[in-house]
Amino acid sequence: MHKNLEREVEMYCDSEVAPHREVPHSEKKSLYKNWPLMSSIIAYCVFTLHDTAYSEIFSLWAVSDKKYGGLSFSSKDVGQVLAASGAGLLLYQIFVYRHVHKYLGSIISSRIAAVLSIPLLATYPFMTHLSGTKLGLAIYCAAVMKGAFATTILTGTCILQNSAVPQNQRGAANGISTTAMSLFKAIAPAGAGVLFSWAQKRQHAAFFPGDQMIFLILNIVEVIGLVLTFKPFLAIPKQYDFK
Repeated sequence: MHKNLEREVEMYCDSEVAPHREVPHSEKKSLYKNWPLMSSIIAYCVFTLHDTAYSEIFSLWAVSDKKYGGLSFSSKDVGQVLAASGAGLLLYQIFVYRHVHKYLGSIISSRIAAVLSIPLLATYPFMTHLSGTKLGLAIYCAAVMKGAFATTILTGTCILQNSAVPQNQRGAANGISTTAMSLFKAIAPAGAGVLFSWAQKRQHAAFFPGDQMIFLILNIVEVIGLVLTFKPFLAIPKQYDFK
């Protein structure tokens, strides 16, 4: 809120007239040597890999036949689940997330969301034994909660990146983050597709048969991301007081 706009305009004009001191190159810290930034970007990329792979696998798993561990959903059924998940995510972002971040902070909220995502994903393979209303209620609730957890994690790690650099370096930091994230987003769908095809061939394996192996690997990636939110890997700038 700008309570005194005329005063601010005058100050801005004066600053334009006054000579600016150029920051010597030696005083500019390289972003690649900024470990609080790089550690948060790495964690962000791991969670992005997980979320993109989950999105790819969910549709494939839902439309696959129940004899292969899927849900035997039609394309219409999958679309309805994704639409409900998107609507729930919209409400969560508008009305809930700001309170979560206010009371828990970026790091704690991301950790809690990652921890809760693990048992949630572990329930997916067992939904194939449900049908009718029970299946619909279970998959709709799970999809909405998974979307909310993913948003909490990715938003929290994104805030950490912005807070790890001064204002004049945020554009460059965002460029590095987006480039790295795009690489992981490119790898995730192809890797998830290969993983799904491989899991379909081991329906009678003794160790995590079929789709159970898919969600186990997704959970392993989630655990890796969770570990990366703790010290000594994740570094927090001293000038910022995060919970």
